[in-house]
Amino acid sequence: MEKLIITAAICGAEVTKANNPAVPYTVEEIAREARSAYDAGASVIHLHVRDDDGTPTQSRERFQECISAILRECPDAIVQPSTGGAVGMSDMERLQSTEVEPAPEFATLDCGTLNFGGDEIFVNSDNTIFNFAKVMKERGIKPELEVFDKGMIDIALKADRKGLLVHPLHFDFVLGVQMTATVRDLVFMAGSIPPGSTWTVAGIGRSEFDMAAAAIVMGGHVRVGFEDNLYLEKGVLAGSNGELVGKAVKLARLLGRDIASPAEARRILHL
Repeated sequence: MEKLIITAAICGAEVTKANNPAVPYTVEEIAREARSAYDAGASVIHLHVRDDDGTPTQSRERFQECISAILRECPDAIVQPSTGGAVGMSDMERLQSTEVEPAPEFATLDCGTLNFGGDEIFVNSDNTIFNFAKVMKERGIKPELEVFDKGMIDIALKADRKGLLVHPLHFDFVLGVQMTATVRDLVFMAGSIPPGSTWTVAGIGRSEFDMAAAAIVMGGHVRVGFEDNLYLEKGVLAGSNGELVGKAVKLARLLGRDIASPAEARRILHL
C-alpha cells in the first residue's frame, strides 16, 4: 500500500474566528497554520484565502502573498489553491487562484452544483466545470476532482471523455454535506472511479476521523483541517490545524500506514 498523503484544509471560506479563534485570516496566520500542519505531517496545503477581516476572497494578489508566505515556511510543501472560492463568486473571480506565478502544480476543481445547507447553493454548471478543466490543463495544473456525490464523479468523467483531464485522475470525496459520510458510501465512491486513479476523503464535521480511519485501511488518502472540522474531539476545539493532522498521523500509525513526504506525495499524485 502506498504511503498516506495528508492534506490540510487550513481555513476554508465559511468558518470564522467566532467558531474557533485559531481559524486564520491574515497572511501571517495562514503561514502559521500551514507550518503547523506541515510540521505535523501534512504534505498538501489546501488553500482558501481571506482578507484581514475574514472575508473570503479569490484575489490573485492575496493568493500570491499567502502562497509565497507558506513556501517561505515550508519550501517543499504542495500548495493546492481552491478554485471553489465562496458561494456567489463568479467563474472569472474563482479562477484568479490559478493565475499566480509560478502556476500551481495542483488545484481543486469542483465537479457539480450542490446544496451547502439552508439557502446556500454552490453553482457549477457543466460549462463552468469544462472551462475550469480546460484552463487548468492549459496552465499545466493537475486538478483534484472535488466530488460531493456519485453524480459528480460522472460529470468529471464526462470532462475526461472530452479530453480535458490528464490521467491518472485524482479525486477528493467530500462526504457529510450532500452525501452521507458512511463507510458504505465511501466504498461506493471509491469503486466508481477509473482504475489507477488516486483518491482522498474529507469527512465533514464529526465524520472527519471516521472517514480518515476508513481511508487509511482502504488505501486512500486523507484530508483534515479547520475548513472541514474545528474539533479535536467532542467538545474540544482544536488549537491548530497541526493538532488535527497529528491525530490523523496517530491513526495511521495505529493502523500500520506510513506518512508520505511532499516528494513522495508528488510521485504518488504524478505531479
